[in-house]
Amino acid sequence: MTDINQTPSTPNSPDSPFRFAVVGVGQISQQAFIPALRSLPDAVVAAVVTSSDAKAEAVAKRTGAGAGPDDDPAATGRATADDVAVYDYDEFPELLKRGDIDGIYVATPVFRHREFAEPALDAGIPVLLEKPMADSVEDCEAMIAASQRSGATLMVAYRMHQDAYLVELADMVDRGVIGETRTFTSTFAHDIEEANHRGHSGFWGGPVPDFGAYPLNLVRHLFRAEPTHVHATGVSSRDRDFDFQDGVGVTLRFPGARVAQYTLSYNAADLDTFQLVGSKGTITSNSCYGFAPEPPRNWTLTTPQGTKTHEATSVDQFAGETRYFIDCVRAGVRPEPDGREGLADVRIFAAIEESLRLGREVILPPHQFGPGLSRDQIRSIPPRPAGEIPEDDELVDQTPQDR
Repeated sequence: MTDINQTPSTPNSPDSPFRFAVVGVGQISQQAFIPALRSLPDAVVAAVVTSSDAKAEAVAKRTGAGAGPDDDPAATGRATADDVAVYDYDEFPELLKRGDIDGIYVATPVFRHREFAEPALDAGIPVLLEKPMADSVEDCEAMIAASQRSGATLMVAYRMHQDAYLVELADMVDRGVIGETRTFTSTFAHDIEEANHRGHSGFWGGPVPDFGAYPLNLVRHLFRAEPTHVHATGVSSRDRDFDFQDGVGVTLRFPGARVAQYTLSYNAADLDTFQLVGSKGTITSNSCYGFAPEPPRNWTLTTPQGTKTHEATSVDQFAGETRYFIDCVRAGVRPEPDGREGLADVRIFAAIEESLRLGREVILPPHQFGPGLSRDQIRSIPPRPAGEIPEDDELVDQTPQDR
């Protein structure tokens, strides 16, 4: 462990920055979460946890003063590289004893989420946990229980839940603009590099929990309901060496005679689309799940009154979700995408896995839909300049996901 220039202070005090420990400094941390913190003047990376000291120290240099052209360390009080503590994974218990960490961002591969989130929550430290929440219902329930025991905030990083694009879309459906919802279809595809950790981690590293989190979570909130039945079918590409089915189609039945279907692929051209059909109109999008400023997310509404196309304002979704997390922690308010929301998706992923194994429809046990989205959770923060986001070839000790 490397720990330089530590000074005692009161965690989470209004006059001090919110100090994050980043557990897992792979692609999503390096290209999204850490750069996003530069848009939050009251947030800082205080520690990083990874299996490689060299990797952690290289990443730490990007988090402090001087890493961006607009930062004045004297004005912002941001940590310099020497103020970032570096821990190996097996030193994580030491991190929990520091006493000056306000929140922990966990972005390891999914099968290690509980390993770090549960003890952090038991120690009373708030956790912002990447999705999917876990690779089993049991692990989700254990983390929820830890949060309840200590009272520490647990938020699952559904970055679109703080984006006006999704919140306003759900509000439009709730207001009956397209009548009663009937069907939902979606495709999310990308060409993934097999050497990336996603390519050899089994079902839970594959497209269903990874890409599938987006259409599944979207339709649950547009329908404001939980599915009752699931059926899935999958294929394995002959030209790829994944250890799972890299193309999967999912059909979900919902209460109210509604059906949703979506297709996922790790071996196809980029595509992220959805079509929502109601009794009085439709909403479609040909760019909906990405977080990069380009191409802009959009939707087109068609009703008997005509057609309207909306192009969303570019925002930094990671900065927005982190701003919301900090606000919830400091106000003592439960975040909307809490552990229950993460569990709601994971239980369906587990049913999809079972359906793929059995080759038939699986009945889901009843589950209560959560509070849903609200406008008060929107946090719109402009994206950072492109030059501040590391390119794939600038990632430290990391195989990019793009093939």
